[in-house]
Amino acid sequence: MPQRLLESYPVSSDRYDEMLQADGRLRPHWRTLIDQLENLSPEMLRRRANEVRDAIASDGVTYNVYADPKGANRPWELDLLPHIVAADEWHSLERAVAQRARLMNAMLADIYGQQSLLREGLLPPALVFGQHGYLLPCHGVTPPGGVHLHAYAIDLARSADGTWWVVSDRTQGPSGTGYALQNRQIMARAMPEALRDMQVESPHSYFHTLRSTLMRLAPARGEQPLIVLLTPGPYNETYSEHAFLAHTLGFPLVEGVDLTVRGDQVFLKTLNGLRRVHAILRRMDDDFCDPLELRADSALGVPGLTQAARLGNVLVANSLGSGMLESTALHGFLPAISERLLGEPLALPTVASWWCGEKPALDYTLAHLDDLVIVPAFSSMRMQPVFGHSITGSARRRLVESLQLQPHAYAAQEWVRLSQAPVMSRSGDYRLMNRTISLRVFAVADGVGGYKVMPGGLTRVASRQKRDVVSMQQGGTTKDVWVLHDNDGGRDAAEEDTAVAASGLVIRNTVDVSSHAGENLFWMGRYSERVKNLSRLLRTTLQYTTDGQSESRGMLGSVSWICGQLGVLMPKAEPRPTITGLQQSLQAAVIDPSAAVSVATQLRQLAQAGYQVREHLSLDNWHALTKMPTMVNDRINSPASAQQVLGNVIDACSGLAGHALDDMTRDAGWQFLMVGRHIERMVNMATLFDNFLLLPAARQTAALSWLLEAASSIVTYRVRYRRTPEWLPVLHLLVFDVSNPHGMAYQFRMLQQYLSDIGQQLGLLSMTIPRHLSAQLEAMNLSDFAHGAATADEANARLAQLMRDAVGGGYMLSDDLSRHYFTPLTAPVSQGV
Repeated sequence: MPQRLLESYPVSSDRYDEMLQADGRLRPHWRTLIDQLENLSPEMLRRRANEVRDAIASDGVTYNVYADPKGANRPWELDLLPHIVAADEWHSLERAVAQRARLMNAMLADIYGQQSLLREGLLPPALVFGQHGYLLPCHGVTPPGGVHLHAYAIDLARSADGTWWVVSDRTQGPSGTGYALQNRQIMARAMPEALRDMQVESPHSYFHTLRSTLMRLAPARGEQPLIVLLTPGPYNETYSEHAFLAHTLGFPLVEGVDLTVRGDQVFLKTLNGLRRVHAILRRMDDDFCDPLELRADSALGVPGLTQAARLGNVLVANSLGSGMLESTALHGFLPAISERLLGEPLALPTVASWWCGEKPALDYTLAHLDDLVIVPAFSSMRMQPVFGHSITGSARRRLVESLQLQPHAYAAQEWVRLSQAPVMSRSGDYRLMNRTISLRVFAVADGVGGYKVMPGGLTRVASRQKRDVVSMQQGGTTKDVWVLHDNDGGRDAAEEDTAVAASGLVIRNTVDVSSHAGENLFWMGRYSERVKNLSRLLRTTLQYTTDGQSESRGMLGSVSWICGQLGVLMPKAEPRPTITGLQQSLQAAVIDPSAAVSVATQLRQLAQAGYQVREHLSLDNWHALTKMPTMVNDRINSPASAQQVLGNVIDACSGLAGHALDDMTRDAGWQFLMVGRHIERMVNMATLFDNFLLLPAARQTAALSWLLEAASSIVTYRVRYRRTPEWLPVLHLLVFDVSNPHGMAYQFRMLQQYLSDIGQQLGLLSMTIPRHLSAQLEAMNLSDFAHGAATADEANARLAQLMRDAVGGGYMLSDDLSRHYFTPLTAPVSQGV
């Protein structure tokens, strides 16, 4: 009998324990895991728990908790210990969940169709027409294949006798499947031996079935189906999951602004025009999906989507209006409805429920309040469950008054004391604690009338012991669900993974890049280059404030003025700033998140742009990006520490550029990323050089080394010339040399190349700005710039004008790209079969 882990584990006699039997012995399906954990030292166990947290951080798995002091993108929480379900118990659950999914689909078909349940009195009309979830414009809409419910989730709780009860149904846009898969991927890294030895079922088949079903049912009419995943955007609490699902399924991740309805058909705004969308997997609430017919104040949806669905021109999964079945007030009516629609008794019992809109139910609720939980009758209501036994005095009187004044708005459920499961202590000590849990199970339509249940799911864990409200918004954590394989039948997990892997080429098929994604990739390129340019400028200037040489001190006034022209807030002391004041300004330009020009600000903007195109980035690329905002903090308190941080940022930006060159497919999105980088480099170099030319000749000579370092060309100069910087070779290297990747001529050439490729690939492009700038440069003669030459002043004036033209040309080019590609109004593009 294992002792170390279990000796301090608390057992509650009034709750079912997932790990221990009533007599305190281990349940058989837990023994293998506990035996393996017993063989791990406390240090090894802590190391594996840290691996889980590190994997979550590196993968960027977040759950946005509103008004959370930890910040908007709160790291996902995953316990090291899984929730283990024995094979025989799972088979029973699987059948019952599939049956309930069929029932929900049949109810939606009836409620939005013949409405026989209402005519026969099996459903009170007030429960249908009296809630916001019922969408009248969707009445009569028949979805492709007759499937209203493509994805379904159910929340289960286990009572003290071990029975599973239904707490709630998720029929609108069920969340959690992506998190469940990410949990499994992380656990596969932290606990590989246990997963293998216990023969845990793989959840991958769910995603293969989901994609296959949408492909089969999409009204493509001979075209290659285009399926998109519709998200409310980065501020949604589960946006991290949306991006992961889009990447996993191979669907473009889009927001409402990316879609448009033309001729009652839905189109995706891509970089090469409009492309017809045949199916939408939505993670947006029903009424927000269409401001034209559903909710007029929605800025998230697609005007005309309801009509397109009504005419059968697009599949919407789940169908619009499906959220009405999330009403807890329906639970008491489901047994009779199951007999009527399926001809079968309801296999999975629902927690005893009463809709207070019926007088006998209200009377019962008021008489037995201590034994009940009061919940909102409709999902549109924002209300936390209220446990009758926990409220007294004025709070109890207010609840009773609310029930009597608006009984239809409430439902009562029997108070089920949730089961408990072991969790690893977060305090770092080697012990197990118990926490109450609920289990979310997922089912997916197979497209031929049935449903397949994911082998696994998502277990949510309460934040405190014996707490019966399990909520991620209230600080809960999660567990991976391990369904043990039944060796007596079916194919094993290895065969299933092989079959899913074989379909990977289909799942990862590429599609056109949306205009929204192309725009964010463009700005990701600009911000990554902007961060690197600013970091190099600040680091170079800081170095000159600390080397102690008189030449360096003599030029600080000049470089301080140039920094100010570039937007860095500099001290106002005249005629030259003090060393200390200059250092403080430069350090503030590293860490100040409120400054328009600071490394912290630019890193935040880079992360925001990257966050919205996560599905386009490789895992290594994403890891590099997510780590960058944390490099800058307020602990920078000296020029040396600031230089160290700036060096790390520069290295990270260089790594990000390397990932873009090495990891990304050369599609249109990549082209715009590269164009963004070169526009930013051109504008930065031109601005830097234009201000440098305004210095007197003597000050220019003194600052040539600084200029080369700020332009990341000092090493090239030293290798090529092996002497102190001089004006003409510096000018050649930074402006005329087409082989210097940081020089102006190189930016002109690369922009011509990338814009030509974009024009050939996407059309619509006729931009002569880089070619015009190159022609201006080629008309100049380097010898005209020699100090003392008769033509020097005129040549410098022409060069300064070229720099200003390059800055203006960069902004014009950015605007032209936005007009041509990021807000397209072009006709649909043809699609081959």
